[in-house]
Amino acid sequence: MYASSSVSIAALTCPRLLQPPLKPVACSESSFNRRHLITTLVSVSVSTSSFIDFSLPCSSDFVAVPIAEARGLFQMPPVRLVNRYFLVRAGESEFDSFGIINTNPVAKTSVDSGLCKEGKKQTVKAAFKLKEMGACDNGCWIWPSITQRAYQAAEIIASVNGVNRSYIVPEYSFLDARGLGAYEGKRLESVSEVYASDTISSRIKPPPIDDGTPNESVSDVFVRVTQLMSILETQYSGDTIIIVSPDSDNLTVLQAGLIGLDLRRHHDLSFAPGEVRFVDISSIPSYKQPASAVYKCLNLPNCN
Repeated sequence: MYASSSVSIAALTCPRLLQPPLKPVACSESSFNRRHLITTLVSVSVSTSSFIDFSLPCSSDFVAVPIAEARGLFQMPPVRLVNRYFLVRAGESEFDSFGIINTNPVAKTSVDSGLCKEGKKQTVKAAFKLKEMGACDNGCWIWPSITQRAYQAAEIIASVNGVNRSYIVPEYSFLDARGLGAYEGKRLESVSEVYASDTISSRIKPPPIDDGTPNESVSDVFVRVTQLMSILETQYSGDTIIIVSPDSDNLTVLQAGLIGLDLRRHHDLSFAPGEVRFVDISSIPSYKQPASAVYKCLNLPNCN
């Protein structure tokens, strides 16, 4: 049935040899030039023992695949959200119960950064609040900071809401507690000085310190949470995501960005330990085209 046949090669591309170029030879010195080589290659036929069909399928055989909707870069306030979000502040940590500021990322996985007795109660209430709100009725992803108290809170939330541990995705940097620099180790009451500076400018940083604790402005935190949202909005679609932060500032800056609130007023949205909030899409302002997209110059190149 299968007869030996020959298939003419219409074109054959030769890979470039990884060798130094040879010394050019004049055509008169060699009867084998480039034209002879091409002619020889084109005329080569390959004999096969069985018929091989090199023809491409007709266009009617292809299945039309819809082009994915382009999302572009995430911006604040967002044009839209493709997921449903809940914001949760973890309960109080051992450091919080001592009334001490601790924001050095070196200590974020230590036992003292974990939930204190009161913090566990606050987190259990938050978990049942999420259950009451139906956050995980159709499944959910839990994104906690790797900070001890936030991850412990995520485990409690997962247990109460019947979520498998494989749906807990630890975030290693973008949800770190805001670094307060020289305020590290001071009394919690002194944080009010930081918030007073925040109301003046979102770019004012707390005084630095040399122990490795970052000193972050509101704008610094804004960059982190925007990067987080960019990942979530790209990686998931139509899902419910519970963001668990070890402190309030991550969540207040994020919420301020989502609703278009002046970042200097982020503290007006302060989260209490164990507080839960649903991100209401209706609170996000409608998208407005930038001036560059709607402005038309009728007298190029002279435009005012």
